[in-house]
Amino acid sequence: MTDLLIVRDLKVDFHTQAGVVNAVNGISFRVPEGGTVALVGESGSGKSVTAQAIMGILPRTAEITGGEILFHDPKRTRVVVPPERRRAFTDLANLPPNTREFRSIRGNSISIIFQEPMTSLSPLHTIGDQIREALLLHREISASEARDMTIEMLGMVGFPNPQRAFDAYTFELSGGLRQRAMIAMALVCRPSLLIADEPSTALDVTIQAQILKLIKDLQAELNMAVLIITHDLGVVANIAEEVVVAYNGSVVESGTLDDIFSRASHPYLKALLRAVPHFNMKDGERLVPIREIEHQAGHLLSAKEPWPETDMQPPLLEVRGVTKTFRMRRETGILKVGKSTSIKAVDDVSLKVRRGKCLGLVGESGCGKTTLSKIILSAMTPDAGEVLFDDRGDVVDLTRLDAAAMVPLRRKIQYVFQDPFGSLNPRMTVFEILSEPLVIHNIGDDAYRREMVTELMRLVGLDPRFLNRYPHSFSGGQRQRIGIARALALKPDLLICDEPVSALDVSVQAQILNLLKDLQSELGLTYLFISHNLAVVDYVADDIAVMCGGRIVEVAPREVLFAEPVHPYTKALLSAVPYPDPDRCLDFTALMEGRASDPDAWPHPFDVTAAGAPSLLDFGQGHMVRTHATPQLVENQ
Repeated sequence: MTDLLIVRDLKVDFHTQAGVVNAVNGISFRVPEGGTVALVGESGSGKSVTAQAIMGILPRTAEITGGEILFHDPKRTRVVVPPERRRAFTDLANLPPNTREFRSIRGNSISIIFQEPMTSLSPLHTIGDQIREALLLHREISASEARDMTIEMLGMVGFPNPQRAFDAYTFELSGGLRQRAMIAMALVCRPSLLIADEPSTALDVTIQAQILKLIKDLQAELNMAVLIITHDLGVVANIAEEVVVAYNGSVVESGTLDDIFSRASHPYLKALLRAVPHFNMKDGERLVPIREIEHQAGHLLSAKEPWPETDMQPPLLEVRGVTKTFRMRRETGILKVGKSTSIKAVDDVSLKVRRGKCLGLVGESGCGKTTLSKIILSAMTPDAGEVLFDDRGDVVDLTRLDAAAMVPLRRKIQYVFQDPFGSLNPRMTVFEILSEPLVIHNIGDDAYRREMVTELMRLVGLDPRFLNRYPHSFSGGQRQRIGIARALALKPDLLICDEPVSALDVSVQAQILNLLKDLQSELGLTYLFISHNLAVVDYVADDIAVMCGGRIVEVAPREVLFAEPVHPYTKALLSAVPYPDPDRCLDFTALMEGRASDPDAWPHPFDVTAAGAPSLLDFGQGHMVRTHATPQLVENQ
C-alpha cells in the first residue's frame, strides 16, 4: 500500500510562562491509503497535539520546531518537495496554517472528529447548517445542492430522519447522534484522510460499538484512510491495522495489530495491556496500573461506630417500587402554548444493596441511573416507592424524611461524581475542599479537622504537602482521588459512585478501581457503583443490576450474570464491550442494529404486550429477569 501521510521526527513545543514544554518530541509514523492506523497513549503523550499539527490548528502558544508532515492527496498534484521524490507530497509542517493552500486541504482532504461532540458543535446553528458549511467552503455548488448532499450524508451516518435532523439543534440530539453529526461534518467533502480523536470515549459502550462499526463501514464505502487516536486498547483491537504507541511525546513501539497484542516488548505497552479490565479475570486478580497508589488508613478513619449484633442482616439500602416522572411542555406558536408530555425516568425500580458489598448499576446514558441515585440521596422526590436505609439497626424510609431529619443521615450516604474537575470548587484549596464536610456538620475542632484532612490525603495516596494547592494543579486521576477523599471525610456507610472512572485513562482507571476495592475492605464500605461499562463493573461489583428505559431488566450475582445472561439488552451490553484482543472482536450483529435499548425491538417474552410490561421473575441463585414467561419457557426460546 502506498503512503497517504508520513509524519517524520515531528517536534512541537509549547511556550508557557514556566518555560518551554516539549509536547511532541520526535514522533514518526505513516498512514497508508485506505488503511487504519491507531495512535495510542495516555493523556499527555502527545497524541492530540500531533493531530492538531496535522490539521494546522495548534494553539498560539505551540510551535512546530522540527520534522515533516508529508501528505499526498490523490485529488491534488501540487509539488512542494524536491522533484526527485517519486510522489507529490505537501509538507504541512512548513505550510502556514492560515494560507489558502492549507485551508483547501483542511476539512476537504483531511478531516477530524473531535472527542466531545457537545462542545465541538455550535449550539446556535442547526446541524444541517454546520455540516453544509464545509461544502460551501470547498465546493462550487448552490445552497440547495449543499442541502441535498448534507441530507444524504446524514442518512449515510445513520440518522433515522435525515431531513428533520438537518433543521435540528445540538441540544435536541443524544450523545450518539451528536457524534454521528460530527462524523457527517467530517465526511461530507469525502476526505482522503479522517482523523478520529477519541471518537467514542464519552459514549456508552453500545453507542461506541455503533460508532466504530459506522467508521469502518464508511471507510470501506468512501475508500478513505483513518488515523484513530485513543487510549482504549479494546477500540484499537477492533478497528486498527497498524498501531503506534506514544509515551511522553515519543514513539515507544509500533507495528501491526498482531505485533502489538501478541508480541508486545516495551514495558509501557505491557503495562497498558495489564491495566485494562476484562471479563475472564480470576478471583482475587488485580489490575496492574503503571503506577500503583500507595495509601494508608489512619486511626481516625478506622474508628467507626460498630454495627449491632443481629441474627438477621437486612440490606443496607433497599429501593422498593420507585417511580419518577418528568413533565415537559412542548411550546409552539407566538403564545408559547402546547401540549405537555411526560417521561418516566425511573419506572417501578426495586433493588437491594447488601452491607459491605458492591452493587453495580449498569445502563446507557438516559436510562435513569443518575435520577435513581438522586432519589436515594433525597435530592429528588419520587412519585411513588420507598428508599429504606439501615441506620445501625433502625430502618428508615428516606423518602418520608424532611430536610432536617435527613441531615444526620447525609453523613452516612456520600457521593463520588463522574467529572473529577467539575465537582471540585476551583476557588477552594484542597484543605478547604476536604474540611468543608466537617465544617458543615460541625465535627471536631481545628486540630481534629487538620488531622482528619491529612489522613484523608494519605488514604488516597496523595502527599499532605499538597493541601494548599488548587484543583487545577492536579491531574484527572489525582482530582478523582480528592473527590473520593471528600466523600470519605464523614466516614459514611454507603458510597454512591456515579461513573467515577469513565473520564480517565486506562492506567489511571486501574488505579482508582484498585483504590476503591482496597478502601471497601479496609473501611467496611458499601458501594452503589453506577457505570455503563460491564467490564469495569465486573471487576468491582458483587451483584449487578442492568437498567434500561427507567426499568431494571436483569439482576444477578456477578458470576451468574456473565455466565448466563438472559435479557437481550444484557446480551447486547456484554457484546458491546471492546476486548483488547484482536481474536475477540465485537459482535456487531448482537447490537440489534442499534435498537438494543429500544423495548419495542425486544423479542417475546421480553416485550411490552397488550397485557402490559413484563415483571421481574426469579430464575434462581438471586437471578431476576424482566420477562412475561417462566424461566423454563425462556430457556427453550
